[in-house]
Amino acid sequence: MTSSVATTAQAVRATVPVLVARQAAAHPDALAVTDGTTALTYRELVVNARRLAAELADRGITPGAAVGVLCTRASRAVVAHLAVWWAGGHVVPLDPTYPAARLTAMLDDAAVRLTLGDKALLADIELPEDRTLVLTETGPTGPVGPTGTGDDPEPVDPDPATPAVVYFTSGSTGRPKGVLVPHHAVTELVTAPDGITLRPGDRMLARTSAGFDLTTLELWGPLANGAALAVSPADRPSAEELARDVERFGATHAVLATALFHQLAARGSRIFGVLRQVVVGGEALAAEHAGTVLRSFPWLELVNGYGPTEATTFATLHRVRPADCAGPVPIGLPFGGTGAAVLDEDRRPVPDGTRGELWLTGRLALGYLGRPELTAERFVELPGLGRAYRTGDLVSRRPDGTLDFHGRLDDQVKVRGFRIEPGEVEHVLRSLPEVAEAAVVVRRAGREDAALTAAVVPAEGVRPTPESLRRQLAERLPAHLVPTAWTVLDALPLTGSGKVDRRALAAEDEPAEPAAAQALPADSLQDAALGPIEQVVAAAWSRALETEVTRPDVEFFALGGHSLLAMWVVDDLREDLGVELPLGEFLGRPTVAGQAALIERALLAAESAGPGLVAAGAQLQESAR
Repeated sequence: MTSSVATTAQAVRATVPVLVARQAAAHPDALAVTDGTTALTYRELVVNARRLAAELADRGITPGAAVGVLCTRASRAVVAHLAVWWAGGHVVPLDPTYPAARLTAMLDDAAVRLTLGDKALLADIELPEDRTLVLTETGPTGPVGPTGTGDDPEPVDPDPATPAVVYFTSGSTGRPKGVLVPHHAVTELVTAPDGITLRPGDRMLARTSAGFDLTTLELWGPLANGAALAVSPADRPSAEELARDVERFGATHAVLATALFHQLAARGSRIFGVLRQVVVGGEALAAEHAGTVLRSFPWLELVNGYGPTEATTFATLHRVRPADCAGPVPIGLPFGGTGAAVLDEDRRPVPDGTRGELWLTGRLALGYLGRPELTAERFVELPGLGRAYRTGDLVSRRPDGTLDFHGRLDDQVKVRGFRIEPGEVEHVLRSLPEVAEAAVVVRRAGREDAALTAAVVPAEGVRPTPESLRRQLAERLPAHLVPTAWTVLDALPLTGSGKVDRRALAAEDEPAEPAAAQALPADSLQDAALGPIEQVVAAAWSRALETEVTRPDVEFFALGGHSLLAMWVVDDLREDLGVELPLGEFLGRPTVAGQAALIERALLAAESAGPGLVAAGAQLQESAR
């Protein structure tokens, strides 16, 4: 018992860079990272990261400095993270899909001194050259400073109490808020004996977007424990590409956003036939989909994870059994040094089975970056508990300590796994000259077709189209914060106390007129003729969006589409036409005509590879007629 306790304490004192270095010393030639093209052993990973750390020191990065990381590939990001930590800094991960204005605001808020990343992405945010460093798979491009030889003295390992990473989440004031996560919290998450265990020989699939806190477990769970990271090479993998990656890499573990898990489960994806363990998190797990997967793949371990970013990704876990799927799936027990208390409004414990607010202790963030008032409001010293985080989530506790989730106590919502403060979207909407007032709610909350919905009151004398508003928001906000449904009202409904009646807005289920149609003059609303390939594209859209699509120039997102639905359209088009349409290209050409042109180009390009694919495409074109 004493030995076990000492070992655990030692693991907590270590940081992830220390754990990775230990793996490199013990198993230098073991595979650490692969994406099918590039492969790094543990020795190579550590040498490259320390080489880059020396370059960062030459560039003035000292303990306490914030460093941005803007990469499309997790293999580059892993080297960059380790290097920043060994240079004494903390990482600000940046999602390449975010608008440039959003990324710039995050860099400013975090006081980032240097941003590492891909050359094209760095050019898009227009930073001065002395504030950027271009990366390859193994480190920086160009000549390395005199100390960056790979034979440098041992770098100073981070203090476990210092910041490791800043994750930005939606903020009700109109700006995202940065959550400062310390090194010890990351270590406790990925080494917890009662948590997600990975061992040498295991392979974790890496495909989560940068900046989403699921990457904490996805990246460092395997690398801190001697397992390997299998990076999906596609920037935006489709469902078919994910399944192929799992098969060709022999992935054993995956961390999936709950919304993606639901979609894969509904389609009976073969991804579950290869994996041994799937961890899901981000929102409530549907018992129907969990049960379907467990019945079809009884050897699979399905783990339901719950936790806010402020408690380092996952605070509780529940290993789902078939019996759990008869009702709402519990969120489980605290693990990895986390404590949980269920309290009433006066912050007193409630009896088992009674609903109360969940407070978490232990593996907590340091607070919100530059927001001392908000930090003091959400992180509170409680008698008998110590420093605790107020989640705003309503839960109840079973006699054995297992927690059940019952929703939120405030207006915060989750859509497709993303945490959304409606106030942030409303703030941006009200800043537009065409909008006098706005309210944002979720219709059909908790369902797969949940829709972030904006109700707007126009400014006097104007009648903005939803499409115009959507485009303006897309220039300022990430895609998950841009509403997919719109309603233009003369006035917002109010409760008896004079507040916006959000329940009435969320209950309103009449679809708004398609934004793309409203953007066109009335005499152009006649259905345009669709070509043969356009007909196949329109049919795939119609199935995904559950609405008839008849125009070649209508936009997917204007009809309520989003990235998860786009994954299924891409897979349907592959099955219908035999053409691989990368998800990134789909999102870049989101009209029926644009996607038909991409498919036609692919069919022509395939002609030199043999007549089979072209013949299949021609046959389907003929059948479309």
